[in-house]
Amino acid sequence: MAKESPLKGKVVLVVDDEPDVLELIAEQLNDAQVHRAGNYETALEYLMSYTYDVVILDIMGVNGFELLKRSVARGFPAVMLTAHALSPESLKRSIKLGAVSFLPKESLPDLASFLEDVLLGGGQPIWKRVFDRLGGFFDSRFGSDWKKKDKFFQRFEEEVREILENKAGSKP
Repeated sequence: MAKESPLKGKVVLVVDDEPDVLELIAEQLNDAQVHRAGNYETALEYLMSYTYDVVILDIMGVNGFELLKRSVARGFPAVMLTAHALSPESLKRSIKLGAVSFLPKESLPDLASFLEDVLLGGGQPIWKRVFDRLGGFFDSRFGSDWKKKDKFFQRFEEEVREILENKAGSKP
């Protein structure tokens, strides 16, 4: 018997200015109720009118960082999704603004799995899993020393490691 997806019955907002991406994501998340927005104004209206279990935001074309701020302010876990703004700077900005995950559009086939991780983690950041799963991809896109070039990422990895060690140490 197949295990039921944590996405079943969840309400997800997907914001992207590319209709084919919206369609693809809706098809992948067929266990969830998916609201789609193709522009900033529609997305903002949805964010202010509904409650979401998770929000997926494109960065370019829809003012994704501003929508991220709004999502976080409403308490919605937000996953950043991008192709054109794929850079260490946009990753860092996503983290600083409160995104719980960051996914390149090249990894769309794995979207449901990433969202399940977010939902199973109670909507908390899953950065360790993101870096474990996408570290090689980021290294090939940004260069193998991209984290060493920015003290933010060095400190961030240390903080994540400490949090996980503290959690492991507090278990009975």
